[in-house]
Amino acid sequence: MMVNEGLFNRLFIWTLAILALLVIYAPPLYLVAISFNASLQPGVPGFSDLTLRWYAALPHETALIKALWQSLIIAFFTAILATLLSLLAALSYFELKRARSVWFLAMVLPMFVPGVIQGLALSAIFTQSGVKSSAMTVIAGHLLWAMPFAFIVILTSFSAVKSSYLMAADDLGASRWRQFRDITLPLIRPGLTSAFIFAFLLSLNEFTRAFYLSGRQNTLPVVLFGKMNSGASPVIYAISGAIFLLSVLIVVGVLQKVGRARAQ
Repeated sequence: MMVNEGLFNRLFIWTLAILALLVIYAPPLYLVAISFNASLQPGVPGFSDLTLRWYAALPHETALIKALWQSLIIAFFTAILATLLSLLAALSYFELKRARSVWFLAMVLPMFVPGVIQGLALSAIFTQSGVKSSAMTVIAGHLLWAMPFAFIVILTSFSAVKSSYLMAADDLGASRWRQFRDITLPLIRPGLTSAFIFAFLLSLNEFTRAFYLSGRQNTLPVVLFGKMNSGASPVIYAISGAIFLLSVLIVVGVLQKVGRARAQ
């Protein structure tokens, strides 16, 4: 009886997990599928109808390519700033004693603020301060969104740093900076890499905050939104599918790298 009950529980859990994965990945996979459809109308193509027509047309879409480069530049600088600031925030967290929980809540709170409210608030502040919308204002908005996630990733990576390592280094006369450079930094490097990639992808795909803060420096999600509403050609499905597939490959690569680093 117990064996049957355990088997039923496992089947139930696996069924729920598979259903959850289908709900999560069905929309982007559908988007990838229709990007290979030669028809102007979106739909899943048959094997005989598969084509790379819209992917071949991507280099001629100057507005999309320009917006893509703009998004890549913004995502790169957002990821750098988010990683560095989150590292400092994580180091501060471990230096604090009584106020750790308050510091943690202060760092992760922005991820719970709706993007519409955050983007609108930043837009109002920048307007009142006389700051014109530009790539810098978009980076500021994306930084508020990406930094809490980067902070959690980096904070988790500190589990690899044992206090005994630092105590031994301190007994040998190593300064705090030497301890960080020679012990802490190598151990948390996989976490820093993961935080950078995480922040990069979050910024690259962020629409709501960029919509309020981009001005004339439109990012790719903003341009795609405009083209979708104006009934543009299916190249928008091609570039969306390409970005999705590239994002998946990057995440898989990072996970493999982190797994190898932990195995060593």
